[in-house]
Amino acid sequence: METDVLIIGGGATGTGIARDLSLRGINCILVEQHDLNAGATGANHGLLHSGARYVAKDPEAALECHEEGELLKVLAPQCIEDTGGIFVAVKGDDENYAADFPVVCRKINLPCNEISVSEALEKEPSLSRNTIAAFEVKDATIDPFELSLDNISDAENNGTRLLRYSKVTGFIKDGGKIKAAKIVNTKTGETTLIEASQFVNSAGAWADIIADMAGAEISMLYSKGSLLVTSSRINKRVINRLRQAGDADILVPGGTVSIIGTTSLEIDRLDDISPTAAEVDQIIKEGSVMVPELDSIRYIRAYAGVRPLVWSEGESGGRNISRNYTLLNHEDSGLENFITITGGKLTTFRLMAEKTSDLIASRLKNDSPCLTNVNPLPPSNQGKWTEPGKSSREWMHSKGPKETLLCECEMVSTSMVDNIVSEILHEGKIPDLKEIGLRSRVGKGPCQGAFCSFRVSSHLYDTGIFKGSSGADEIKDFINERWKGFKPLIRDNELIQTDLQEAFLCGFLGIEN
Repeated sequence: METDVLIIGGGATGTGIARDLSLRGINCILVEQHDLNAGATGANHGLLHSGARYVAKDPEAALECHEEGELLKVLAPQCIEDTGGIFVAVKGDDENYAADFPVVCRKINLPCNEISVSEALEKEPSLSRNTIAAFEVKDATIDPFELSLDNISDAENNGTRLLRYSKVTGFIKDGGKIKAAKIVNTKTGETTLIEASQFVNSAGAWADIIADMAGAEISMLYSKGSLLVTSSRINKRVINRLRQAGDADILVPGGTVSIIGTTSLEIDRLDDISPTAAEVDQIIKEGSVMVPELDSIRYIRAYAGVRPLVWSEGESGGRNISRNYTLLNHEDSGLENFITITGGKLTTFRLMAEKTSDLIASRLKNDSPCLTNVNPLPPSNQGKWTEPGKSSREWMHSKGPKETLLCECEMVSTSMVDNIVSEILHEGKIPDLKEIGLRSRVGKGPCQGAFCSFRVSSHLYDTGIFKGSSGADEIKDFINERWKGFKPLIRDNELIQTDLQEAFLCGFLGIEN
C-alpha cells in the first residue's frame, strides 16, 4: 500500500491529524493496533479544561487549554456539554493557595469569578458543608468517543483510510529515510507493507516504542490515572478541588453519570493498565472530602489510562511534568521523514494536530492552510449514539413503546443498533459487540452488559449478523472486558450487583462453560 502520510495511533490526536491533513488535500492512512480510542483518549475524565487547573504550575498549558476549549465549543458543539465548572477549597486546604488562585488567573486573562460559599452550595448541593472558598470557571465536558469518530469520519469522507487492529512491527529504512512500515493485522495475522513519504507517530503512551523501532529515542514516563464511574449523576457542573493537583480532585458530570478521579501512579509496563483496589479506596476517600456523597453512592465501573509524559533530566515525575505537548521532528536522530507528537491534553488535541500537520505539509511542499480552526466538525453517523442520555431522549420522543429496548440502562433500542450495524457494514467492517459498544451506550449502564449483551446478540442472530457460536464468544469477551472495570470496585453496594451477575451469567446461563 502507498500513501503520502502514515499516521500511527487512533486517538484524538491521530484522528485529528488525519482530518487536518485530509482537508489540505493530503492522502493519509491511519493505523491503530486496537480500535479507536483504545489509549488515553478513551480512558480520561471527558473534561474540557478551562485551563484553571494549570494556572499556578504551567500557565502556558493553561492558556492553550482555555483558548482551545473555547474554540471547540464553537466548532464541535455536538461533542460538548457546556456545564461550566467550580473550584472549591474545603477546611484543611491551603488557604494561601485559594487566595492566590484568582490572582494567577488574572495574570493570563483566564476567566475566574469568585462566588460565595452559600451560592456554590445552592448551585451544587452535593458539595461539602466544609467548603470555604469557591470560584466559577469555564470548564465543560466532551465526549471523546464522538470526537474521534466524527474526526475520522470527516477524514474518511476526504480520502483518508482507517485500518483498525493494525499494529506496527517495524520499519524499512534507507539511510535517514523510512521507506515503509511493517503492519500486522492483530485479528488475522496478515502482514502488510505501507510505503509513505512521511510517518507520524501519534501513539500516545506507546510513542517511545514506535520511535525506538524507527531508530529514535524519547524519554517517556508512564503515569497511570484511575477513575470511577457513579451509578447516577451527582453534579451539574465540573467540580474541582482548589489545591495543588492531587488524587481524586475532579468530579466530572457525564450525561447520566459522574466520573471521579484521578490518581497518578508511575508504572513500568503498558501490558496491564488496570485500576487497583487501593486506588479505588484512595479515590473514594479523597473525593468524599469534597463531595461527601461519593462515600456512599454505588459505583458501576473503574477504569485507567496512561498519560504519555515526556520528561528530561532534572524533572521529577508524575504530576510535576508539564502537561504541554511535545512535537519532535527527529532530525537529530538522522531521520528525515519521521515525526512524533505526544503529551498534551484531550482539550488541546486540535492544536496538536494543527502543529503536526503544519510540519508535515511544509515537508510535502503543500501550502494549504489549516482549516480545522475555522471549519466546524461535522456530526457523523459513527458518533451519533455515543452521547450519554441521547438514546433515551430519542426513544422517548420519537419511538415510544413501539420499539424493543435492547439496553434498558441506557435506553438503546433495536433501531439504534440497526443504525450502527448498517454504518459498520457500509464501512466494510464486520459488526461485533465491542464495535457496537464503542459507538453506543451498550454495556455502559449499571448492569455493565450483564443483560444487554445477550439482548443485542439475540437481535444480531435474528437479523443474520451472528451465526453459529459467534454470538456466545462475543458475549464472553464483552462481559469479561466490562468485568475488568467492575472487579476492583466491589464493596457493600457493589456486592449486590456482583451476586446478581454471577447468578444470572453463571448459575442460569452457564457462560463460564
